[in-house]
Amino acid sequence: MVSAQQIQATMARYVELVDAGDIDGIVALYSEDAVVEDPVGQPPLQGIVDIERFYREGLGASKVSATLTGPVRATLNGCGAMPFRVDMEWAGQPCSIHVIDVMEFDADGKIRSMKAYWSDVNMGPQP
Repeated sequence: MVSAQQIQATMARYVELVDAGDIDGIVALYSEDAVVEDPVGQPPLQGIVDIERFYREGLGASKVSATLTGPVRATLNGCGAMPFRVDMEWAGQPCSIHVIDVMEFDADGKIRSMKAYWSDVNMGPQP
C-alpha cells in the first residue's frame, strides 16, 4: 500500500509539474489504466493515451502556472486531496481557477484516478 507521505509528495509533485508545463512528467505519474475526470461532470478519460492527449492539448497549448493553496491531505488507504490555483489566460484575459483535485493511488504509488473539482464559478482575476 502506498503511504500517506508518498501520496502527499506525489500530489505536490503533480502541481510542480503542471507549473513547469512538464507533460511527460505529469503523464509518468499515472497508471496505464488511469481515469481522469477534469472537471468532474465531463466524460471521464480512460487510459494513458487519452490522458496524455488531454494534457498535451490543454496544458501544452497555453502558458499556465500552478500553486498549492493549502496542504495536501492524504488517507491511509491510498487517496488524497489538495487545493491549488491555476493561473492562465482565458478568452485573452489573465485569470485564476481555484481547483481541488482528489486522487486515488495504486499499490505502486501511481495515480489510478483523478477528479478535478472546479467550474466557471471558481474562476476569477489573477491575484
